[in-house]
Amino acid sequence: MEELENIKRPSKEEQSTAIESYNALETVLKEIKDKSPEIEIEETQDKIRIPLKALKLLAEILKAMGDGKPISIVPIAAEMTTQSAAEFLGCSRPHLVKLLEQGKIPFTKIGKHRRVRFEDISKYKNQMKKEQEALIIQMMKSDEESGLYDS
Repeated sequence: MEELENIKRPSKEEQSTAIESYNALETVLKEIKDKSPEIEIEETQDKIRIPLKALKLLAEILKAMGDGKPISIVPIAAEMTTQSAAEFLGCSRPHLVKLLEQGKIPFTKIGKHRRVRFEDISKYKNQMKKEQEALIIQMMKSDEESGLYDS
Protein backbone atom coordinates (compact mmCIF):
# COMPACT_ATOMS: atom_id res chain seq x y z
CA MET A 1 0.00 0.00 0.00
CA GLU A 2 2.97 2.31 -0.43
CA GLU A 3 1.01 3.90 -3.28
CA LEU A 4 -1.22 5.70 -0.76
CA GLU A 5 1.59 8.07 0.15
CA ASN A 6 2.41 8.81 -3.52
CA ILE A 7 -1.05 10.08 -4.46
CA LYS A 8 -0.92 13.55 -5.97
CA ARG A 9 -3.53 16.00 -7.20
CA PRO A 10 -4.00 16.03 -10.96
CA SER A 11 -2.33 18.88 -12.85
CA LYS A 12 -4.44 21.60 -14.50
CA GLU A 13 -3.82 19.93 -17.88
CA GLU A 14 -4.93 16.54 -16.52
CA GLN A 15 -8.03 18.16 -14.98
CA SER A 16 -8.96 19.77 -18.28
CA THR A 17 -8.51 16.52 -20.21
CA ALA A 18 -10.44 14.60 -17.56
CA ILE A 19 -13.40 17.01 -17.76
CA GLU A 20 -13.56 16.68 -21.56
CA SER A 21 -13.25 12.90 -21.37
CA TYR A 22 -15.84 12.62 -18.61
CA ASN A 23 -18.40 14.66 -20.57
CA ALA A 24 -17.87 12.55 -23.70
CA LEU A 25 -17.96 9.25 -21.80
CA GLU A 26 -21.10 10.18 -19.84
CA THR A 27 -22.92 10.93 -23.10
CA VAL A 28 -21.83 7.62 -24.63
CA LEU A 29 -22.65 5.58 -21.50
CA LYS A 30 -26.31 6.59 -21.76
CA GLU A 31 -26.52 4.87 -25.15
CA ILE A 32 -24.60 1.66 -24.37
CA LYS A 33 -26.75 -1.42 -23.86
CA ASP A 34 -24.07 -4.13 -24.11
CA LYS A 35 -22.64 -5.42 -20.78
CA SER A 36 -19.15 -5.63 -22.38
CA PRO A 37 -18.91 -2.94 -25.04
CA GLU A 38 -16.00 -2.79 -27.45
CA ILE A 39 -13.96 0.39 -27.48
CA GLU A 40 -11.28 1.49 -29.91
CA ILE A 41 -7.99 3.14 -29.00
CA GLU A 42 -7.72 5.80 -31.68
CA GLU A 43 -3.94 6.06 -31.54
CA THR A 44 -3.37 2.35 -32.30
CA GLN A 45 -6.75 1.34 -33.78
CA ASP A 46 -6.80 -1.55 -31.29
CA LYS A 47 -10.24 -2.67 -30.19
CA ILE A 48 -10.82 -4.04 -26.71
CA ARG A 49 -13.86 -5.25 -24.79
CA ILE A 50 -14.39 -3.66 -21.41
CA PRO A 51 -17.02 -4.53 -18.81
CA LEU A 52 -19.65 -1.77 -18.64
CA LYS A 53 -19.05 -1.49 -14.88
CA ALA A 54 -15.39 -0.68 -15.57
CA LEU A 55 -16.39 2.07 -18.01
CA LYS A 56 -18.73 3.53 -15.41
CA LEU A 57 -15.91 3.42 -12.85
CA LEU A 58 -13.66 5.18 -15.36
CA ALA A 59 -16.30 7.91 -15.68
CA GLU A 60 -16.28 8.38 -11.89
CA ILE A 61 -12.48 8.57 -11.89
CA LEU A 62 -12.51 11.17 -14.68
CA LYS A 63 -15.12 13.24 -12.84
CA ALA A 64 -13.04 13.24 -9.64
CA MET A 65 -9.87 14.12 -11.58
CA GLY A 66 -11.72 16.92 -13.35
CA ASP A 67 -12.65 18.26 -9.91
CA GLY A 68 -8.95 18.23 -8.98
CA LYS A 69 -9.25 15.37 -6.49
CA PRO A 70 -6.40 12.89 -6.06
CA ILE A 71 -7.36 9.33 -7.01
CA SER A 72 -6.45 5.93 -5.61
CA ILE A 73 -8.07 2.61 -6.44
CA VAL A 74 -7.93 -0.12 -3.83
CA PRO A 75 -9.70 -3.45 -4.24
CA ILE A 76 -12.28 -3.68 -1.45
CA ALA A 77 -11.00 -7.04 -0.21
CA ALA A 78 -7.38 -5.82 -0.20
CA GLU A 79 -5.49 -6.52 2.98
CA MET A 80 -3.20 -3.93 4.51
CA THR A 81 -0.32 -4.10 6.92
CA THR A 82 -0.84 -2.44 10.28
CA GLN A 83 1.54 0.34 9.21
CA SER A 84 -0.44 1.07 6.00
CA ALA A 85 -3.72 0.93 7.90
CA ALA A 86 -2.38 3.33 10.55
CA GLU A 87 -1.22 5.75 7.84
CA PHE A 88 -4.67 5.59 6.22
CA LEU A 89 -6.33 6.42 9.55
CA GLY A 90 -3.74 9.05 10.41
CA CYS A 91 -2.69 7.43 13.68
CA SER A 92 0.33 5.59 15.03
CA ARG A 93 0.84 1.89 14.42
CA PRO A 94 0.78 1.10 18.19
CA HIS A 95 -2.58 2.91 18.48
CA LEU A 96 -3.97 0.89 15.58
CA VAL A 97 -2.73 -2.35 17.13
CA LYS A 98 -4.51 -1.36 20.36
CA LEU A 99 -7.75 -0.81 18.38
CA LEU A 100 -7.34 -4.22 16.76
CA GLU A 101 -6.69 -5.97 20.08
CA GLN A 102 -9.74 -4.24 21.61
CA GLY A 103 -11.86 -5.72 18.81
CA LYS A 104 -12.82 -2.34 17.34
CA ILE A 105 -11.49 -3.33 13.90
CA PRO A 106 -11.49 -6.93 12.62
CA PHE A 107 -8.16 -8.40 11.54
CA THR A 108 -6.48 -11.67 10.68
CA LYS A 109 -3.14 -12.91 11.86
CA ILE A 110 -0.64 -14.54 9.53
CA GLY A 111 2.12 -15.89 11.73
CA LYS A 112 3.09 -12.92 13.89
CA HIS A 113 1.74 -10.34 11.44
CA ARG A 114 -1.69 -8.75 11.59
CA ARG A 115 -3.56 -7.97 8.36
CA VAL A 116 -6.53 -5.63 8.10
CA ARG A 117 -8.97 -5.46 5.20
CA PHE A 118 -9.18 -2.05 3.55
CA GLU A 119 -12.97 -2.30 3.73
CA ASP A 120 -12.86 -2.66 7.53
CA ILE A 121 -10.42 0.24 7.98
CA SER A 122 -12.53 2.46 5.73
CA LYS A 123 -15.70 1.49 7.61
CA TYR A 124 -14.04 2.31 10.96
CA LYS A 125 -12.81 5.66 9.64
CA ASN A 126 -16.30 6.60 8.43
CA GLN A 127 -17.82 5.51 11.76
CA MET A 128 -15.33 7.67 13.68
CA LYS A 129 -16.08 10.64 11.42
CA LYS A 130 -19.82 10.31 12.12
CA GLU A 131 -19.21 10.07 15.87
CA GLN A 132 -16.97 13.16 15.77
CA GLU A 133 -19.63 15.13 13.87
CA ALA A 134 -22.28 14.07 16.39
CA LEU A 135 -20.05 15.18 19.28
CA ILE A 136 -19.39 18.55 17.64
CA ILE A 137 -23.12 19.12 17.14
CA GLN A 138 -23.73 18.11 20.76
CA MET A 139 -21.07 20.59 21.95
CA MET A 140 -22.57 23.38 19.83
CA LYS A 141 -26.04 22.72 21.25
CA SER A 142 -24.63 22.70 24.76
CA ASP A 143 -22.85 26.01 24.11
CA GLU A 144 -26.07 27.52 22.72
CA GLU A 145 -28.02 26.37 25.77
CA SER A 146 -25.36 27.89 28.03
CA GLY A 147 -25.73 31.21 26.23
CA LEU A 148 -22.18 31.28 24.86
CA TYR A 149 -23.44 32.49 21.47
CA ASP A 150 -25.51 35.37 22.90
CA SER A 151 -24.13 38.86 22.37
